[in-house]
Amino acid sequence: MSADTLVAAPLTSSPTSQPAATTEGVRVGNENLVRLTESAGRKVQALAVREQKGDYLRVAIKGGGCNGLSYKLRFTPEPKRGDILVHTAATKILVDPKTALYLKGTVLDYSHQMVGGGFKFANPNAKASCSCGESFSV
Repeated sequence: MSADTLVAAPLTSSPTSQPAATTEGVRVGNENLVRLTESAGRKVQALAVREQKGDYLRVAIKGGGCNGLSYKLRFTPEPKRGDILVHTAATKILVDPKTALYLKGTVLDYSHQMVGGGFKFANPNAKASCSCGESFSV
């Protein structure tokens, strides 16, 4: 299944309204691409308020880490052309098309435990991951 099969439709405005600059060229995805648990959604919302860096959480996969690929999370004020927007757990997630190929089906959870707590990725595409859970290989 390609990343395109996870996309519902492009964001468009009605004929009488001006297109929003932040949504031009952005596709709408669904939770089949990435899903946040309620706990992760609450934590992301709290961090967005504290950080004040934007309303969108960008989830990216970059080369690096002990298993070859690592997850990157950061807030951003607006999407980029080609991004996939997923609404999950009252949160707006942005994923670039390249990351979508590695991310599809991933669930992001958050644990409040003192040891081993934090954000945890459950990625069905990962063949191996490190003990810290921050990097993986496919």
